Amino acid sequence: MVQTVQFGSVELHLVSGVALLREDAAVFEAMLDGWSAQQLGGRNLREYTVRQRVQAVRRFQGHVNAYPWEWSAAGFDEWMTDLVTVRHLAPSSIRNYQVAIRQFCEFLCSPHYGWAVECERRFRSHPIQVCHDWNTRAHVQETETDPRRRPLTRQELQRLFDRADAEVGTRLGGGRKGAASAYRDATLFKVVYAWGLRAREALMLDTADFYRNAKLPEFGTFGFLRVRYGNASRGSPPKPRTVATVMPWAVEAVGDYVQNVLPLMQGAPEGALWWSERGTRLGKRSLNDRFAQLRDELGLDRRLTPHCLRHSYATHLIEDGHDSVFVQRQLGHAYLSTTGIYTHISEEFANRMLKDALNRIPTLTQHEKERR
Repeated sequence: MVQTVQFGSVELHLVSGVALLREDAAVFEAMLDGWSAQQLGGRNLREYTVRQRVQAVRRFQGHVNAYPWEWSAAGFDEWMTDLVTVRHLAPSSIRNYQVAIRQFCEFLCSPHYGWAVECERRFRSHPIQVCHDWNTRAHVQETETDPRRRPLTRQELQRLFDRADAEVGTRLGGGRKGAASAYRDATLFKVVYAWGLRAREALMLDTADFYRNAKLPEFGTFGFLRVRYGNASRGSPPKPRTVATVMPWAVEAVGDYVQNVLPLMQGAPEGALWWSERGTRLGKRSLNDRFAQLRDELGLDRRLTPHCLRHSYATHLIEDGHDSVFVQRQLGHAYLSTTGIYTHISEEFANRMLKDALNRIPTLTQHEKERR
């Protein structure tokens, strides 16, 4: 009979019968290696997700200065108090830490991997679950984003685009360097908004990701956009989606950039739509910094971020009469309720919808008025 060894089991990560110099530290590292292997191999999670969870476990271990077979719920509560009251972490960050510790403890306590027995044999103690319903944060709503975040109004959006375009003219007119980079940034902001993209989705685009829509030949090669690095769920690989082009002016903007500016760049990654001055793909920090610079120059709310362009896209599509299910598919949301969080319709639109609804109510006839 062949015995199957689990990905994260003791047998794969500790050699039996070998004396360890720092037994407690060595066993802890073996536990982390086993847990990582179980997530990468057995559950097929992304390396980035696993790495973040391992870092959370290391932070907890460093805070309590104890190893898993010595952990307690009281020690975990103390760590949570520090994260909330001293470090002031966001609720979503707190939950990520809690999920990591809970899953690590579940892994260690599972009889399938043998860590509890091994700890009992070596240290006369064993790991326990330190995360429970009564000392962890419940996930009771779809999102925990800052409620002060909002989409840009159409006027703010136009001011942002105009300021970015003006920077290109300023650099060209003054003979200054960086005109191509300024043109890139101006086009990037327009693409993020016009196709409702997250920052990473936009930054990872290639020119080949745009392609024709047979129903809208006037858009040329920019009728559809294939988003290959969509937001992943629960550590899974990126979810691709196809976004239909709905804004003709954006087709002109990205088309001009691809045809007249991108070919002038030397040392840019082959096929990449956005490049840095170092000849690599543009990073998220560059996008955030450039957006913040323009935002501050215009005196806009400092809480606005590039992600607000995506919120603006959803809101403006709904205001322009697009079906909510269509908007949901464009954004790549699994649930329509999530799309609802992204939309913040204006008072003008709300009043127009109210007026349309009232106009559809049948008016009372003279006979009905008399009866009343």
